[in-house]
Amino acid sequence: MASMPDRGGGPSTEPLSRRSFLSAASGAAMGAGLVAGYGGFAVVAGLYVYPSQQRQMAWVYLGQASRFPVGRVLRFQTPAGRTVTITRVREAGDVDDFLALSTVCPHLGCQVHWEAANNRFFCPCHNGVFDPTGKAISGPPAEAGQSLPRFSLRLDNDLIFIHVPVDPLI
Repeated sequence: MASMPDRGGGPSTEPLSRRSFLSAASGAAMGAGLVAGYGGFAVVAGLYVYPSQQRQMAWVYLGQASRFPVGRVLRFQTPAGRTVTITRVREAGDVDDFLALSTVCPHLGCQVHWEAANNRFFCPCHNGVFDPTGKAISGPPAEAGQSLPRFSLRLDNDLIFIHVPVDPLI
């Protein structure tokens, strides 16, 4: 015959059954998972709403403008790891000859690539299409009125520079 638990407020001497242990352990694991999941969400939401700091920007040397032919597309990786497409669209001799566009689709953050045969930027994630100036012409980015982000360029004598985010060394 099983002994009755002590009702005097002291600890029970009855052994914990396997079923009770597994039930308590699974409940604790589920609770820990919920805390971790919501905690992770809170951290990401906090970083989005309250970014830690503005990224530092710097002018980075690209090359000589005179050695960059019209129609050439250059893929450039910024010091912070972003990829930018730089194109020379005309040859008037000023900074407006060049166009620097992000290769990150503004819709879902996928990588777009230049299709020279079709004279367009294409996003394979959702068939987004951008014209050579970065304006969305079809797909979800066009429906949302989104374009590829542009980077500022500077022409100093014959040297071309791009204004991009950089990660500080310290």
